[in-house]
Amino acid sequence: MASSAVLVLVALALVLATWVWTVAMQHLVWRPYAVGKAFRRQGIRGPAYRFFVGNNEESKAMRVATADDVLDLRSHDIIRRVLPQYQAWMAAHGKVFLSWTGYRPSLCVADYDMAKQILSNKTGLHSKTDPGPNIMALLGKGLAFTEGDEWARHRRVVHPAFTMDKLKMMSKTMEECAAKVIREWEARAMAAGGVAQVEIGQQFVELTANVISHTAFGSSYKEGKEVFEAQRELQYIAFSTINKVHVPGLEYVPTKTNVRRWQLNRKVRGTLMAIIDERQAAAKDAKGYGNDLLGLMLEANAGKEGQRAIMSMDDIVAECKTFFFAGHDTTSHLLTWAVFLLGTHPEWQRKLREEVLRECGGVGAPLHGDSLNKLKLATMVLYETLRLYGAVIMLTRTTTTDMELGGMKIPKGTSTIIPIAIKHRDEEVWGADAGEFNPDRFRDGVGRAAKHPSAMLAFSVGPRACIGQDFAMLEAKATLATILRRFEFEVAPEYVHAPAEFLTLQPKCGLPVLLKLLDQ
Repeated sequence: MASSAVLVLVALALVLATWVWTVAMQHLVWRPYAVGKAFRRQGIRGPAYRFFVGNNEESKAMRVATADDVLDLRSHDIIRRVLPQYQAWMAAHGKVFLSWTGYRPSLCVADYDMAKQILSNKTGLHSKTDPGPNIMALLGKGLAFTEGDEWARHRRVVHPAFTMDKLKMMSKTMEECAAKVIREWEARAMAAGGVAQVEIGQQFVELTANVISHTAFGSSYKEGKEVFEAQRELQYIAFSTINKVHVPGLEYVPTKTNVRRWQLNRKVRGTLMAIIDERQAAAKDAKGYGNDLLGLMLEANAGKEGQRAIMSMDDIVAECKTFFFAGHDTTSHLLTWAVFLLGTHPEWQRKLREEVLRECGGVGAPLHGDSLNKLKLATMVLYETLRLYGAVIMLTRTTTTDMELGGMKIPKGTSTIIPIAIKHRDEEVWGADAGEFNPDRFRDGVGRAAKHPSAMLAFSVGPRACIGQDFAMLEAKATLATILRRFEFEVAPEYVHAPAEFLTLQPKCGLPVLLKLLDQ
């Protein structure tokens, strides 16, 4: 009897081993061979596939080789630092080529018409690529990663919080948060004889965190500090594992990294649930959820009396994660790079200061949403900053079925990579000065800044364009206006110009700035 049981177990083990081997061969050998051959028949080539790891090791080696490169202060050629592999492969294989992220095919699409077709699709042919457990723990499965009916449901709840009339009401809070930081800078400058050196990158991280805490959750940065610190560590975990080959099921193994991710995820969820529960309890007495982003979202989610809530609490928590991270991280880097560019182009700094004083008044005059929207030059500078130093350097989608794109046949499961940072420097579309800082190109609006109407991709385009872009632009203008009314600034001599990608694009060594108090 025992021997029969052993034979059965051996037979099952052999069947399982055969199945695993067959599946492994299918995904790691046969499919890469078939997909590569199908693309080559269409004239699409790229770096050779290597078993299991694809081009990951080659990509990593090229990034390591350029990691210590330092750019000239006036150079905006960041591609050789942040996307050297795409620069090399594009030079060898053209604007459209095939590479391999592990055993998954990735089609680089640097053609604007093809990119627009991908981003504007409403039929679900190009879904958001699964970001993996680490990025999902950081951002949550909210509006950024949901699809189809689920995405429509999330958007119906989140969208009311980002209408311009609601955002204008938040401009006072944005100004107050900025003014608090400015007062600290003023004190440092006065104590140092009128000029102070400030590492402005970290200051903007804390400022924008404070803004999103107030405008989204009605609290201060200190109260939400646990969430921000946990998300910062989750960001590090996500970045350190982003180029590793994904092995299905490995996220459930209690490795050191996984255990720490689980702990941080529980901490973030616990803090957010406490904020939500407190808001819901207060709403029963006050008969309202409040006018911040969370309150507007909870109100929209509640629906009419007697109706079922549109989203679950897990959905609400996911959107709050996105608010917390995306609401401050991208804006803080936009401000950092804008100050860098204005600090190295004093003529534009003077133009913006004159515009701010003309449209918003001097120090002490309150900043209103309507006056901030009149800052045309500031808008132009911010768009040019996003073009050259946008937080997100590439967009990724995944084909959900076999399909055609730009006359090419693309198999299901292929990642389509849109290298934004490279496209934003395309001289054929942006002109001979594509590599230079020239805000004047946006004088007639975003749609006319280049030869292609959808050339500007910092906030993406189409139905999945960033829902928070107006919030980010309003906050950036409020902060810059507050700074320009009080200070003249330049980049400190110690600054090292080495842009780096840490999920988002940021100065590798920070941004020290010399702040000089203006005579009032």
